[in-house]
Amino acid sequence: MKDRTTQIADTIAGYPGVECRTLRVQDAFDRNWWMKVHATPDSSDVGVDLSTGELILSILSNSSTSSSPLGLLHSYLASLPTATAVSSAVQALIRLLLLHTAVETSSSHLVLGTSLTSLAVSLISGVAQGRGFSVREEVQEDWFPEEVPGMPDTGDNLHRGTESPNSGKMKGNGRLSVRVMRPLRDVGMKECAAWAWWKKLRVVGKERWQWSGAKQGIYALTKDFIVGLEKDYPSTVSTVVRTCGKLAPKGRVIGRCVLCERPVQEGWQEWKSSISVQFRLSSNVEIDPIPFLHPSVDCVPPRLSTAPTLTPHLCYACHTTFTSKSSRATPPPLYPSVTKTPLTPLPTWVGSHLLERQEQISTSRMAREEMRSAVSDFLLE
Repeated sequence: MKDRTTQIADTIAGYPGVECRTLRVQDAFDRNWWMKVHATPDSSDVGVDLSTGELILSILSNSSTSSSPLGLLHSYLASLPTATAVSSAVQALIRLLLLHTAVETSSSHLVLGTSLTSLAVSLISGVAQGRGFSVREEVQEDWFPEEVPGMPDTGDNLHRGTESPNSGKMKGNGRLSVRVMRPLRDVGMKECAAWAWWKKLRVVGKERWQWSGAKQGIYALTKDFIVGLEKDYPSTVSTVVRTCGKLAPKGRVIGRCVLCERPVQEGWQEWKSSISVQFRLSSNVEIDPIPFLHPSVDCVPPRLSTAPTLTPHLCYACHTTFTSKSSRATPPPLYPSVTKTPLTPLPTWVGSHLLERQEQISTSRMAREEMRSAVSDFLLE
């Protein structure tokens, strides 16, 4: 795709008082960017094995970590199974890059140019990809960064973003809550185009992402449907957005996904296992365990001591992104020059979140002697 950074900078330069700050998608795999944003100690780069549904975690080798952020991004996208997964992953990376940068700049609000049409596309495609539980966050979101090593605890990790009473304000420990604003959410795509033409606004073009030889993903199909619907029935699009805004997902929030940092629904693993085909890990697979996931081998269940998995830390939609299969013919490689490796690199924030969560878990685990004393009255001598 064409790099339009210069055109964007020239356009923004025409608006006094507005600073242009550039971000690239590959920054999500740049350890220097993560340390700059959160000023926290660096953590190990983590990879995941996507060859089976187990999603086994491991530390990336030195040869992998020496790759450039762009190379890691290409490897990440090339490992995803479908065009829908690639599109969803890119959108999640862009969203979190913007949110973390908003925290770095101490911004209380993140303003996006999402129109009514674009919002309807995001809502429908999100529900189709399994993000129905977080549909409220797609309409209005109050986001705060999850705990990372070196940051104090607030006790609200399980708080759902849209219910926060302190949106756009500083938390008690200095963490900033960012409210995502969409001022054009009630204006359709045609109205936006007419306004830009009337005011003679300079709009930087955006090329449509293409995967040569692959079928369209869910987002692209939904966009074609919504745009076509808006031509003949414009009021239907606004009805879609208003209806989704009134939805109240069932279930309890048990945490946040380490990949997309949105709420995780309680019990999703149980009901997904009952409606999908599971792949078991081969017994001859050698695993290089992650040290920080094993603070004490004696206190870790046998399964985790041999094969730590990413699944418990993901939401349903992100797990589906990694494990979805297509009934269509396998498309050609997204990046033919990228050599596939056993481990797929993950964004920098995933390793930091896993590190912090394991530290919290390790402090609450009991030693074997404590366990034995607690159940001593029930043991048969």
